[in-house]
Amino acid sequence: MEMEEQGENSSREEMREPLVKRSPADEEEADGAGTAHQWMVYLSTFVAVCGSYAFGACAGYSSPTESAITEDLNLSLAEYSLFGSILTFGAMVGAITSGPIADFIGRKGGMRVSSGFCVAGWLAIYFAEGALVLDIGRLATGYGMGAFSYVVPVFVAEIAPKNLRGALTALNQVMIVAGVSVAYIIGTVLTWRALALTGLVPCAILLFGLFFIPESPRWLAKVGHQKDFEVALQKLRGKDADISEEAAEIQDYIETLQRLPKAKFLELFQRRYLRSVIIGVGLMVCQQLGGINGICFYVASIFESAGFSSSLGTILYACLQLPVTAIGATLVDRVGRKPLILVSGTGLVLGCILPAISFYMKENEIAVKASPILAVTGILVYIGSFSVGMGAVPWVIMSEIFPINVKGVAGSLATLMNWFIAWLVSYTFNFLMSWSSYGTFVVYGAINVLAILFIAFVVPETKGRSLEQIQAAINA
Repeated sequence: MEMEEQGENSSREEMREPLVKRSPADEEEADGAGTAHQWMVYLSTFVAVCGSYAFGACAGYSSPTESAITEDLNLSLAEYSLFGSILTFGAMVGAITSGPIADFIGRKGGMRVSSGFCVAGWLAIYFAEGALVLDIGRLATGYGMGAFSYVVPVFVAEIAPKNLRGALTALNQVMIVAGVSVAYIIGTVLTWRALALTGLVPCAILLFGLFFIPESPRWLAKVGHQKDFEVALQKLRGKDADISEEAAEIQDYIETLQRLPKAKFLELFQRRYLRSVIIGVGLMVCQQLGGINGICFYVASIFESAGFSSSLGTILYACLQLPVTAIGATLVDRVGRKPLILVSGTGLVLGCILPAISFYMKENEIAVKASPILAVTGILVYIGSFSVGMGAVPWVIMSEIFPINVKGVAGSLATLMNWFIAWLVSYTFNFLMSWSSYGTFVVYGAINVLAILFIAFVVPETKGRSLEQIQAAINA
């Protein structure tokens, strides 16, 4: 027994020894080489966020194709509404199952499954001759979309060095927005069947790229593939990089977690995990309940109601969204997660106040000519503020805060909550607008004020800390 313990201690000490021996004189040169060899991190991130682009392509498909599909397949408005909304239900199922799948067959395996559903769904839509096959295809793409929304940010967070993790994880949101924007633009010139085929492109790139990138080292360590873990981490950090300290930190944390029983759903609400769950689920609620899906799905009708050109307003909306999202991705590792999301939340409040004032002025015939400009300004402030922080940062933090032994279950819960609130907001938006147009934005503004308070007092800053440090601090 003593010999076994000595052997274990010896192997842990060996893990702490440099896996690549270097002299002190070589430190600076090797560090530079490690930076140069981070190309594998960038390549792996690019492959993974092709799934995020596929997500955006799914989300953006229904808007430019509504009239063409309705006419070609003789769909009623109710049938097309079902086609549009069933995507969210597929995403809910994807959110529930993606965590356990990614834990069982790996992050790469999870992305393969997600891509498979998207490919099957797009082909079903392309060949559809009636509502049933069309809806089945939309449901399948929704499943892939929901699964991608969890597994992509988790994979990127697990492979990225801590100084790049925020920016690389935020690329998830950038690529989602890019997918939506491209679908809107090319959907004006392509037929709806041809547009469905374009959804296959990011899936094909991802499936091909997965053959050339390593699996998440943290997942490999968790399932006990020690040799593969070291090889994957070395590939990601560069052949000349010293991975001993990071490998030892990951391994020690995994060993600590392995002593804990495998977490089940109800165990997420135990004291040791409760704060992580509150933060993760709370951020998803803050992101969606502030009105983003209602405003995004019905932005054209909002502009029309305000008396502004819907086509011009939509173009301005699309042109603003992508560059601001990219700016947010560059800032997340510089200014930190918490300051960025607090500034974003403040902008959301302002972006709700301006349309509320506009619609109030219009209803009461006060400065009628000024109210459309006020409404458009408010919507643009809203989407710009959402894109710079609230869109991406909750996913970044969610991918960082859960211990790896509960990450699958907890991540699925948070993602499911995100999709449920997204459906709730998009379903109720028109009812709220019928009740009171300015009142709708007052409600969303109040919710965003509550979100700011939640972020200020509950959400921790995770910038510049390893995943193990973050999770140890939160779940202590």
